[in-house]
Amino acid sequence: MSDWHSWAAIAVFVGTYALIISEKVHRVAAALGGAGLMLAIGATDDVSAFYTQDSGIDWNVIFLLLGMMMIVGVLKKTGLFEYLAIWSVKKARARPFRVMAMLIIITAVASALLDNVTTVLLIAPVTLLVCERLALPVAPYLIAEVLASNIGGTATLVGDPPNIIIASRAGLTFNDFIVHLAPLSAFLTLVLIALCRFIFRTAFVYDEERAAEIMELEEKEAIRDPRLLIQGLAVLALVIAGFVLHPVLHYQPSIVALLGAGLLVAVSTVETGEVLSEVEWPTLAFFAGLFIMIGGLIDTGVINEISSALANAVGDKELGGSMLVLGASGVLSGVVDNIPYVATMAPITADLVHSLGGDSDHVMWWALALGADLGGNATAIGASANVVVLGIAERNRTPISFWQFTKYGLTVTAATLVISAVYLWLRYFALA
Repeated sequence: MSDWHSWAAIAVFVGTYALIISEKVHRVAAALGGAGLMLAIGATDDVSAFYTQDSGIDWNVIFLLLGMMMIVGVLKKTGLFEYLAIWSVKKARARPFRVMAMLIIITAVASALLDNVTTVLLIAPVTLLVCERLALPVAPYLIAEVLASNIGGTATLVGDPPNIIIASRAGLTFNDFIVHLAPLSAFLTLVLIALCRFIFRTAFVYDEERAAEIMELEEKEAIRDPRLLIQGLAVLALVIAGFVLHPVLHYQPSIVALLGAGLLVAVSTVETGEVLSEVEWPTLAFFAGLFIMIGGLIDTGVINEISSALANAVGDKELGGSMLVLGASGVLSGVVDNIPYVATMAPITADLVHSLGGDSDHVMWWALALGADLGGNATAIGASANVVVLGIAERNRTPISFWQFTKYGLTVTAATLVISAVYLWLRYFALA
């Protein structure tokens, strides 16, 4: 890594990251500025940035977000989210901690069945309304949901984009993830609920008067447009089916989401301009800038050097290697987005598995998946779902700062990674 481009790329990335952390510059401006500098210094070029998925903008992620944001924008006009907000609060008897626990469980389960980004796009509007009704602080509930989405997404092949990359490279099936990671994901969700009871304890203020008011509401009255609701839910069901049937249909989630968004706009009476006004354009721009910056690190060989050093450190020690992959992936996925990290690390992990004799239990792949998925909870930009929710919060005038998210994310990440290390040791070594 002696090329000056490598060191320049590191300087740009670290400088941009420092600006995002300090919040002296808006994160979108920082990311786009960093992307521009990566192009200006030659760390990457227009072909790599805009046309190469492995080291540039991941258009599958961008268009998946765009399509789902459009569908959510239409559903918001039906009153569905108000209905769900009232229903969930009534089921929890308007008790704040019960509400949070319910939202965590719903988010984790939905993230396993769909994907974590789609889930937070659907759940976040409900959460905003719940908090408004009960006069609760929004940030703890949104942060808890994001953490739950990344933990729940660990459970299945389709739950988190890095899992799709790992499955493709390792030849793993949907059932493999269910058998090996779903039990741990379920346990970690319960751990998250327990942790939230402690770290967000000041957010559980029960307002008896507001609770009584919402318990008297009739949720069915919140539905403003039944016909549009039926159309929206029908399209959403088709989109979900498309996600689940990905191994059969071989359509990328982005294509499914765009087809669904186009179909819903076509069959409904909602103006296209109204739908597009609901899209979180700053969030999409932030992702584009972040992907280009990380692409600069990939193209100059920085990430490959880090990954190779990790592989050399592992050697032929399977237990130590799996723990190192888990820990290093947890740390690095909190700093760079876990999608390009896994895309870079996957071929190195494949070589590592081959040198260890085939790794019949796929422990090294599970270590990579757990580290990348759970490590994404560490910081505000560690995973796609984090960035999406921060954008939604800012748009609704309840901004969540980088450090506000990260101080809770680091606590949960540390706890879940330690538990994951124990799980890997017990299941694949101690009791094997």
